[in-house]
Amino acid sequence: MTNWLPDISRGSGPVYLRLADSIESAISSGALPAGSKLPPQRNLAYDIGVTIGTIGRAYALVHERGLVAGEVGRGTYVLNRSETPPSEQIDPLTISLGGTRLQDAPANVIRFDTTAAPDLGQGKIIAGILSEIGEQHLAEISSYSRSFPPNWFEAGRRWLARSGWTPEVENIVPTLGAHAAAVAVIAAVSAPGDKIVFENLTYTQVSRSARLLGRRTLTVDSDEVGVIPEDFERVCQQQHPKVAFLMPTVHNPTVAIMPYERRAAIAGIARKHGVWLIEDDLYGGMADDDTPLIASLAPDRTFLVNGLSKSVAAGVRGGWVACPPHFAQRIRVTHRMITGGLPFILAETCARLVESGTAHEIRRQSVEELSRRVRLVREQLQGFDFASHPHAPFLWLKLPEPWMSGTFKNAAFRDGVLVDDEDEFKAARGEKSYHRVRVGFSSPKTSQELISGLMILRRLLENGGSAYDGEI
Repeated sequence: MTNWLPDISRGSGPVYLRLADSIESAISSGALPAGSKLPPQRNLAYDIGVTIGTIGRAYALVHERGLVAGEVGRGTYVLNRSETPPSEQIDPLTISLGGTRLQDAPANVIRFDTTAAPDLGQGKIIAGILSEIGEQHLAEISSYSRSFPPNWFEAGRRWLARSGWTPEVENIVPTLGAHAAAVAVIAAVSAPGDKIVFENLTYTQVSRSARLLGRRTLTVDSDEVGVIPEDFERVCQQQHPKVAFLMPTVHNPTVAIMPYERRAAIAGIARKHGVWLIEDDLYGGMADDDTPLIASLAPDRTFLVNGLSKSVAAGVRGGWVACPPHFAQRIRVTHRMITGGLPFILAETCARLVESGTAHEIRRQSVEELSRRVRLVREQLQGFDFASHPHAPFLWLKLPEPWMSGTFKNAAFRDGVLVDDEDEFKAARGEKSYHRVRVGFSSPKTSQELISGLMILRRLLENGGSAYDGEI
């Protein structure tokens, strides 16, 4: 093992990126020759005063650059570059926007890093609908969607309706999923340089997309039941944000449900300071929760987004946004400019799924299946600390000492299981560490696959990291 230590004082950007660049420089100069072993992650983290998660991200990056290889039980070794085909270089912007997930996950791993709707055989139903559309709308599926049929809007009105509130059909915009809806709203009601508020932990695909659009990211503090109104007020007073993106019902990744009093307070603060709200209700329809939507409390300021990905089928890319009055046309145009347009065959498929009642029935079956899986998960992880919801496809697992989030993720991957570390959900850099991972369990095809993955995680939790040497 080499005694090499990196110099991370040079360069700019995140520490993990500077560390990866230092490793690459040492390999190029010969300070780390082919065959040499990189220091174990835990040792290097201690030596240079950073977290193991930071070391893990740097090691993963130089692995992606084709400079090193990890061997189970042995560690991470420098490759002989003369014998290794050059790998595609990934620029810093791509890294900053890509999150902590693998770009291409191996086929032979258990996927606990996704929360897409479970496979209940709905593919056959969707195939039948696609066949019908193909027979009935040959001209429409062969061209651009220049006009939207009324049933696309009516389907959105039905799907977004919840807790005694139904949006007006003229305020509905069909979209390519909830993500595209949220990004279209941000682009439509803010300008480059404007500030967008996210919770400290959130669905960061939206926050990264906002940064790509030139918006600046702010974070607001939350506790076990969601955004803290006093901190939201502070952010609004001091930073003057344009938009806030919130997940009040079954928050991802914490599964928190914000109580009515807080929703009302958030709505009042947003109205007072002129802040637009995006309410992501993607898991709301699965939760069997009757707390009023923020959209029902502040319909003049709230864009409600939802889709089919978590409860019906992720592959059809179907979603809708309910807008404040007089905003639907602006969102529709912005969505088209950002996405290139809504394909007729997908939008018509989603509309038929909803209008026929099939989407609601598949959602009911998905919730039933997820409830069964939640019971299995709670049984297999009994004795450990985690937050879960009876109908949600994921849990928020607290790691026992001495595990840290990034290290546990790497160890689980080594043993054939993909989970999401906490950094995947951080909208911005911060001092707080949660020492948690998100475990999604909608992807496994069988109960045995689910249990096998949970047993691997339990073994790691019980071993406390004693068998993990930091290899990739």
